Order: sequence, then structure tokens, then C-alpha cells
Amino acid sequence: MKRLLCSAALAATLATSAAAEDGPRLFTAEDVFDLEWADSPEISPDGTQAIYVRRSNDIMTDRTVSQVWIVDLDGSSHQPLLADGGSYRSPVWSPDGTRIAYMKRASGRTGLYVHYLESGRDALLGTFGEGPGDLTWSPDGTMLAFTMAVKGKAEKLVSAPKKPEGAEWAEAPRLIDRARYRSNGAGFLELAYDHVFVIPADGGTARQLTKGDFNHGGSLSFSPDGQEILFSANRNAEWELQSREADLFSVSVASGALTRLTQTPGVETSPQVSPDGRSVAFLGYSNAREPFVPTDVFLMDRAGGNVRNLTAGLDRRAGNLQWLGRSELAFTYQNRGVNNIGVVTTSGQRRLAVEGIGGTTIGRPYVSGTYDAGPGGALVYTKGSAQRPADLYSTRRGQTRQLTRLNEDLLAHRDLGEVRAFTYASSLDGLAIDGWMITPPGYQAGKTYPLIIEIHGGPHLAYGPHFSAELQRMAAAGYVVIYDNHRGSIGYGSEFANLLKYKYSSPDDFADHMSAVDWAIDNGFADKDNLFIAGGSAGGIAAAYAIGLTNRFNAAVAAKPVINWVSKVLTADSYIGQIANQFPGPPWEHLEHYWERSPLSLVGNVETPTMLITGEEDYRTPISETEQFYQALQLREIPSVMVRIPDTNHGIAGRPSLLNAKTDYTLAWFAKYRVDAAKAEPAATGD
Repeated sequence: MKRLLCSAALAATLATSAAAEDGPRLFTAEDVFDLEWADSPEISPDGTQAIYVRRSNDIMTDRTVSQVWIVDLDGSSHQPLLADGGSYRSPVWSPDGTRIAYMKRASGRTGLYVHYLESGRDALLGTFGEGPGDLTWSPDGTMLAFTMAVKGKAEKLVSAPKKPEGAEWAEAPRLIDRARYRSNGAGFLELAYDHVFVIPADGGTARQLTKGDFNHGGSLSFSPDGQEILFSANRNAEWELQSREADLFSVSVASGALTRLTQTPGVETSPQVSPDGRSVAFLGYSNAREPFVPTDVFLMDRAGGNVRNLTAGLDRRAGNLQWLGRSELAFTYQNRGVNNIGVVTTSGQRRLAVEGIGGTTIGRPYVSGTYDAGPGGALVYTKGSAQRPADLYSTRRGQTRQLTRLNEDLLAHRDLGEVRAFTYASSLDGLAIDGWMITPPGYQAGKTYPLIIEIHGGPHLAYGPHFSAELQRMAAAGYVVIYDNHRGSIGYGSEFANLLKYKYSSPDDFADHMSAVDWAIDNGFADKDNLFIAGGSAGGIAAAYAIGLTNRFNAAVAAKPVINWVSKVLTADSYIGQIANQFPGPPWEHLEHYWERSPLSLVGNVETPTMLITGEEDYRTPISETEQFYQALQLREIPSVMVRIPDTNHGIAGRPSLLNAKTDYTLAWFAKYRVDAAKAEPAATGD
């Protein structure tokens, strides 16, 4: 929630505000702590209310806090429900609307609770070391299903001698004999497998339903009679080395008996049993060895068989599948930089229900957004804008209502950079590329400004016209900021997304980025003598590759980049799927191909001052990648710095202070190499 200012601080703020009346009121690092946004809405069973997770940044703990609020869909009431300073997640209505199940993390353990709306009391059902996932009510409200990791039995290769009482020995060696042994964020993985559990909703003992050394989960769906639970799993013996394989199963709640429902090559996931229990909708995609494959909505008979693709030809990545009444299904899909809610009938007729949900990622302008489908065709969803993070909206029978305005107390009093869309042709082949530009507060037409091009990750992700704390701070520092959905981005179809097949990074995506820079120069926005490039993850690769092909940039910042694909794929947690789908084969068979894609192959050309920023516990693009580039640049005596973020994984902006630090270091590095700053005087400091 918003910080409370003491009277002295408030007086100082008012004085600063009054002194800056004639200048822009800039968005600052301190403002990042005051942002709020809506997430994970859930409509009540009677369709009159919705609960949602209200996220905010706590300046004292440097954490994002999640609380639960409840709002009437007619806009008449908006109240806290679980907002006592704790952090809550996964709130889910009971089928009768009298209770809400949720989870709360405290003291290193996760508690599963039920909140009784009439009395306001809470019941603790159980505490778990690792938090349960996929929380789902049974249709009659008597039990909750969830997934949770269960320890497996590890092979014991040696037996250590008995340790005397009080002796202090070195930590025991760690024996690893699995293909999937480490994960970004989780670190080294304990031998464990995800299983399906049920627990009585009024308290009792959790009971494990699935067995075996396999992972079971994703979305859970009860049959209408509550006797079975459907889920997705890969139960093949060689599952560890299969990156795109999963089938649908059902498990008997009474006996634990397992039934396999699909056997199609590829992934079938997120089952949703129809309200009448006669059919099952699910998401599916092929196991084709392509960097990008589309995800479709499928329908089959309850017992399996008679599978139909309802969204054939959509050529997008469908997600968040939900029944919308008895004969329609709602789902999300990305299109040209925005996330939409689509609806498809059981006969395959498709329509657009809501365009442009999002606003739940506040750092960079990624496509995002969540929603829930309710009675009478109601939809409640998160929606932001280029100027605001996510608020909550509802739509029903053609009427749309904004239910919250979480940031008006802050952002209505800031002069933010204006976001403008543009389309340009790539110099490579004339391909049309979507781009967006943020102009600095106080922007004056006809005046040129220093330019930052910021490149998205993935590369099979997408940016759009969405609020971005990082890029707004760059604009507030006096830069024109541009970003694009270059070839390889999603939301433009499979052909566009796969244009970088076996070509990432390459001169192809480089041409897209440089064409955006040239567009900004040619249209009089950018100072050609003050050009800067930045990007994170796949965007960090692109930035590092670009400076091996051109010396036009004054300085570069490559955050968590891949520098050497040979070492990356054999040290990162994503190696199984990446080698199989992004490369023509393993590096020992295609060494020249891996080297050609690596920024390290071009380091002998680099003259651009370069900053590298990476978390020390990053297992997605390990910090050893950053170290290789840094040491190569040092040997070549190229101005370079390495910013190492302790105790942090690939999500280097995962805490508010680190989001600010990433932006601060970037701006400080660029300021060091700006020339003729008088051409583009930064706007006056505001409040």
C-alpha cells in the first residue's frame, strides 16, 4: 500500500512541488515504491462481486506485497478482504460463494487457509514447506485439490563414517544423477516430484492421489460429480529429456486409479471439464522442432477421443482457458503487442471479447494480463495503459466498467513520457515491424534528443504500449526511448516468430533494431551523435551482438546476456528444450553454428563502452557468460564494467530496489558517454 508521509515530509513535498510548478513533475525512483496494480481476479459464483490480488511495493521490506480486495461489479463497493500487512496469493471462491481459500507465506512456510465471509474468520487447513499450487475447489465445496512436491528416494552411492557428537565437518558432497537438476530461481533441485492432493475444506489431513516419479499438475479440473480430477503429466520413462510432451489424465478421488485420456504427440495441458461433464476442453501444441509453435484450444469427449481443434488458423499462443457458459470457451492470445480475450464456441466459431488486457508487469512493457470468466458471460480482467499499471475492469452484455483506479493519487500528478506507436520497414528485407517511442516530459517538436533503444527478451516474447517504470525513468532523464517487436516476437504468427530459426542472434534481427534507430533519426526525434542500446536476457544478447557489428552507439548495457552459446546451453537450466528446438543439433555436432550466433565471436570488433549486469545466482543465462565478455573486453582495453547483483537470479529487477538499481546503473553509464549534452538538456527536476 502507499507509504504514509509524516507531517515534515509532507511539508517538504509540498514545498518542492510548489517550487517546481513551472517544470515537469518527473517520475522518480522513489515513485516505484508507490506503484500499485491489480492481478488474478476471481468472480463470485453469483456474478455480483470479484476478489483480486492488489500488489504494491513495500519500501521497508523491499518486497512486492500481495493483498486481497473485494469489489462489487456494479462499482458500488471496493473493500479490503485480506489486507493486514501479510502477503497473500491464489484466492479462490468456494462454489457456494460463502468462503475463499487462499495461501499465505510466513516464516519460511506456506499456510493454506479458508476465509469465511459471513463471520470474517479464517481457518488454517495446513502448513507446508513448499507452497501448494493449482488450488481448486471440488464442485460440492467439501474439499480442495492442489499440487505439491513430494520428496523422491535418491540413490546412495557412498556411506559416510559416523560423525561424532559435537563434531564440525564440511558440508557433505552433493550427488547429481538427473538431467533436470537445477532451475533458475529455485537453484539446485531437491529430488522431488509434483503430485495431486486433496484435503477436506473444513480441516483434516491432506491425501496424496498420484504416485510415481513423474510431475503431475498444471490446471486441475474436477468432474461435475467430484469423483475425478483431470490434470496434465508426462509419464513417459524418458520424460526428463522431452521438452514438448505431456498428456491428459484423470485420477479417482476415492481410489487414486489413473486413466490416460490423450496419447497425441506433443503437449496437452490445462484441462477444463465442461459444465455438463460430457466433454473436456484443453490447450495443446505440437512437438515440432521449431523455436515457436502455436497453442490451440481443443475439445474432446469426456472419456477421451473425438478431439477437435476449435482455434485452427488462429496461429497464436492461446492460454488461460475457461468455460464461459455451456457452449463457449474464453482464452487469451497475444496480437501485435497486446493481449486479448477471445471466445470460441464448441462448434469452432471465434470472436474477440476484450482487446488489450494487461498491466501486470511494471518493469518493462511486456504483454501481460489476467482475467476470470463468470456467470452470464461476465468477464473481469486487468487492464492498464501506456500511462498506468493494471486496474480492474468488468464487461457483461456489452457494457464495460472500470472498477478500480489504483494509481491516480500518484501518476495523475506526474508528467509521464508520451508513448507513440510507429511502424517501419526493416532494411534487411522490407519486413514491416511494429515499434513504440516514449518522448521525454517537456518534449519539444523539432528538437533532437539522445536516444535509447531497449530490446525485449525471449526472443519469443513481445512488448507493447504498456506502462514501464524502467522506460519511463529513462524518458524522465531526457531520452527518447524506442522499442520494437522485431522478427522472432510473438503475436504476429508462426512465420514471423520463426524468422530467427537458427539465426539468433544474427544480422537479421540486428537490421530490425538499426532500422528503428534510423527511423527515429530520419523523423527528427533522435540525435545521431547520442545513440545508446540496452536489453535484457535475449535483449542483452542482441545488444552485445549489435556492438560487434556497429560502432554507432555511444555506449551499451547488456543485462543478463548470452555471450557464448556453446557454454550457455551446457550450463543453463534451459538446455534440454533450447538445444532441441532452437539449434540444428548439439554443439559438438554444430560448433561453427553455435559460434556464429555468439556475441563472443564478434568481440574483436567491439569499440563501444559496455556495461554488463547479471545476477550472481542466474541459472538461465549464467554469470559466467557475462564474465567471458567482460574479460574479453578488458583484454582489448575497451571501457567496460561488470555489475554483479548478489543473491539474485535471472529476475534481476524482481525487488523494487533492484529495479531501480538496474535503471540507475544504465542511466549513469549512458550519461558518462553522452556528448554535446546542451543539445538535449534534461527536463527540470520535479517533485
